[in-house]
Parts: sequence; structure tokens; C-alpha cells
Amino acid sequence: MTSKRRPYKTYPKEFKLEAVRMMESSDKPAADIARELGLRRNQLYKWKEQLEKTGDVASGKRGRPKKSELSETARLEAEVRRLKEENEILKQAAVFFAKELD
Repeated sequence: MTSKRRPYKTYPKEFKLEAVRMMESSDKPAADIARELGLRRNQLYKWKEQLEKTGDVASGKRGRPKKSELSETARLEAEVRRLKEENEILKQAAVFFAKELD
């Protein structure tokens, strides 16, 4: 008989930051803090590593952000990429038609 896997538990960003702060500022071992918070010890270390590497921890949301949640910068960068591609296509078309006129 197969057992169903429990769904992943997601934690809010604030919870993760507070858990890492507790781990760093407390004299208690990470295992004790993790047990108090209902986490695995390695989860605390993973969040700490994310914080050190990127300066932030992943948010509690899963998957790609919705278009409405994308930052203005990301939206503009995507538009710039699209416009550059269109510009390249137009350049190639201009060269093609210029050759036909000769």
C-alpha cells in the first residue's frame, strides 16, 4: 500500500527571516530552535544560506509570479527584449527587400 505524500508546507517570508534571526542570535542549537518552530534543522540552514547568498529568502509563494505581481522593471525588460527582436526582424526584412529591388 502506498502512502500519500504530505503537501509541501509554505512559510511566509517574515517567518523565515525571524527563524534565521533566532538561530543566529540565540545560544540554543539550531536543532532546538527548529523543533520549537516545527521545522527540520536543515531547513533553517537552507534559509540562512539563501539569505547570505542573495540577501533575501524566497517568499512563501510557489511557482512563477503572476503577471500582475511582476515588478515594473521586469515588465519593461521583457518589453525591451521583445522590441529588440522585432527590430532585428525588420532589419532582416529590409535587407531582403533591398536585394529584390536590385
